Amino acid sequence: MIPIHELLNRIRWDKEFGKGDFVIGYYDRVADCIVRVPLREVFFKSGDHFSFDIYDHDGVLHNIPLHRIKEVYKDKELIWHREH
Repeated sequence: MIPIHELLNRIRWDKEFGKGDFVIGYYDRVADCIVRVPLREVFFKSGDHFSFDIYDHDGVLHNIPLHRIKEVYKDKELIWHREH
């Protein structure tokens, strides 16, 4: 299985592969469930190779480690997953 950081880089930098609607599913420890969010709502800080930022429904910014990503979908098809 390709490491998640390599998949995310491919989505961002490979123009042909990056076409489509991507959704990531990450494990939320508080809710104890997988939360799915569109990749377009995820922010990557320059130079940070270990986490991403996302705003929740209340506008609160959360920093999520990449190791908590458990699923990646492209056009509603599961293309990557890691055991929960």
